[in-house]
Amino acid sequence: MQPYHHFTLIERENIQELYKENKSIRYIARILERAPSSISRELARNKNKNGTYHHWRATTLYIIRRRKSRKPFRLSVDKELYEWVSAGLGKYWSPEIIAQRWKKEKVDNKLSHSTIYSSLKRGIIKGYTPRSHLRRHGKRKNMRHFKIKPEHLIREWPNEIVSRSRFGDWEGDTMYGAINKGSLLTLVDRKSRFLVVSLLQSRKANITRDSIVASLQKLLVNSLSFDNGSEFARFKELENKLNTVVYFADPHSPWQRGSNENINGLIRFFPKGTNFHNVSQEELDSVLGLINNRPRKCLDWLSPIEFIRACCT
Repeated sequence: MQPYHHFTLIERENIQELYKENKSIRYIARILERAPSSISRELARNKNKNGTYHHWRATTLYIIRRRKSRKPFRLSVDKELYEWVSAGLGKYWSPEIIAQRWKKEKVDNKLSHSTIYSSLKRGIIKGYTPRSHLRRHGKRKNMRHFKIKPEHLIREWPNEIVSRSRFGDWEGDTMYGAINKGSLLTLVDRKSRFLVVSLLQSRKANITRDSIVASLQKLLVNSLSFDNGSEFARFKELENKLNTVVYFADPHSPWQRGSNENINGLIRFFPKGTNFHNVSQEELDSVLGLINNRPRKCLDWLSPIEFIRACCT
């Protein structure tokens, strides 16, 4: 089958002149090196009511038909796909996660994450918007750093931590709410991306220390890695209580703890300025369940819980 090319404005101008001279369709087709049927359709579609043909009018009609002939958005006509995407967005999955999980379930039915982004932008998926259900929703992260005197730095990590070859290497951070309204302590395992979260009544170092010990006392702990926040000043006591080593990032280097920074971005359920004194443990556990059951690209689209189970079995 030969490739099909649309008529250009110059070709239509030539058709107008030759047709005005009463040349036959076959003659016009031969001059333009086109099929006679193509010339016939072009004249039938775009002639005036009085039988004349004008290249500007023909081009205008062509543009109008092209705009009307665009395919409808896939999610507006595929009910099964629409329900699948809606369910994924309801779990606060990213479009990329939704698309990859769809591909695992429907091997012969591909889906691009850009299709989901476009549908969200145009309001096709009712009840969901980029602002309410996408991770960034137009806002930037605001980092704060405080200086302490560490004994071990992240750039000194042994290969076991760098390569993520074992469980029990934790990256930690705190997420602040409103001023003097508490915060969250987040700890994520580098290998499985499993998240542990607890409420902090204040940023005092002793309260942070006790919360870390309580959160990890029943889990495997090979190392801990933090930023330079003053709340981690009791790190020597952490090393003694958990029999581990604490590493610290260089100032203004959040990428050194990329897993933790990334996971903090997922906890969008508590926006900046949240009063964590009013957040219950049940609410926190519900958010934690959503995140630990969220498929991850780095885990071959398994959730942290699925990944741990797969490794254990």
